Amino acid sequence: MLFIFSFLLVPFTNAVISGDLNCTTYNGTAFVYTPAAVACDNAISDASCQILYAAPDTLYPAAGNDAERALACYTTATATPAAVVQDMKTAALASCAKTCGLCCQTDDYSCANVAYPRLNCATITTSQCNSVAWRTIIATDCPSACGFCNQGGCVDAVTNCANDLSICNTVGMQDFVNTYCQKTCARCPSTTAASSVTTTASSGSCSSYAADSSSSCAAWAKNGFCTNTFYTTAQRRSRCATTCKLC
Repeated sequence: MLFIFSFLLVPFTNAVISGDLNCTTYNGTAFVYTPAAVACDNAISDASCQILYAAPDTLYPAAGNDAERALACYTTATATPAAVVQDMKTAALASCAKTCGLCCQTDDYSCANVAYPRLNCATITTSQCNSVAWRTIIATDCPSACGFCNQGGCVDAVTNCANDLSICNTVGMQDFVNTYCQKTCARCPSTTAASSVTTTASSGSCSSYAADSSSSCAAWAKNGFCTNTFYTTAQRRSRCATTCKLC
């Protein structure tokens, strides 16, 4: 009887992350999800995602926890061991990246950060992503933390600039927009240079270029990806060799 009573006192433990450790970090005890793992929105409703990708232990991925992903987020129920099945993962990324804790691998969140950032990219929170004090720094140093990978290093410091586009030409507001609304008002340092990137031939001797590995290259080029020195030539070539005309 004492044995049974003692057993009842033992707390039940939740499943821990296994199989796919992307978008996680080791905290000294276990692998837990980074803030970027759940920073995006699902492409379909959260309720639908929770039906399609039901959590094994009713606890879904969240920043700092170690809830197990649904197998369907990255593999099949019959896979032994639970190896990543790319078709399953691609489907999850396209529809329910947040529910699966895979936001950091979507196009907006999957890019290189600078080697020596001014803050810890792995611990950036949603409030910092929306902070006037931090947004422009994050866009430059840690674009993957806030979904700024497609922005070419240029974002508005104030999140509601686009609510009133007339502010871009309002007399007396130019100092403000030059500082806080660079993206919306096309005041980024690389904006003018970027517009000619896709039509300017490379100075190299290439007769053809490697295919772009990202479908977002055209948008990135408009935002300065091909000319912004924040990105190395190797990074540009690996993602957008054709768009950026790199040998």
